[in-house]
Amino acid sequence: MLSPPPAPVSPRPARTSDCSSLATLSIEVWIGSYIREGINGFFADYALTEFTADRFANLLTDPTELLLVSENRNGIDGYIRLRTGHNPPTGATSDTEIATLYVQPRHQGKGIGEHLLRAGLEQCQQLNWGHPWLAVNSENTGAIAFYMRQGFVSIGQTHFQIQHERYLNEVLQLSSSRG
Repeated sequence: MLSPPPAPVSPRPARTSDCSSLATLSIEVWIGSYIREGINGFFADYALTEFTADRFANLLTDPTELLLVSENRNGIDGYIRLRTGHNPPTGATSDTEIATLYVQPRHQGKGIGEHLLRAGLEQCQQLNWGHPWLAVNSENTGAIAFYMRQGFVSIGQTHFQIQHERYLNEVLQLSSSRG
């Protein structure tokens, strides 16, 4: 008889020593989620510019940013990044955003995303940050369904922009009856 997988370890605050792992995990998840028909220079340049160890190191020193990581015995397998004090989209009732919730693809479906989300929401409450909102690519139906199961509701749409290209995103916010 197979034993159940071990429960995910409680997320912890990210450290400077995590920055290269966070950058690598971000590239893996972003490319895997959004690049479906071959990698071209446009998207490669974006990923290699956006997801760097230096950028993560800068986020760790910003008091409006919060990064929590999940790790297994071999390393980081997911993270959540929340931020506050930035312009929310129309319809959002808070300036707190879940900027990123990434779980390494081979570790998805193990409850890691739920653990990270729960820990992030607890931190928002402790910091007196509002009910967070997030934007998710409209074609990422798996992520949308995940957030809806966690108590998020649709509040509108926005666009994610890379240079002059725009991509439709759904805006979801944690229901005030859940937080």
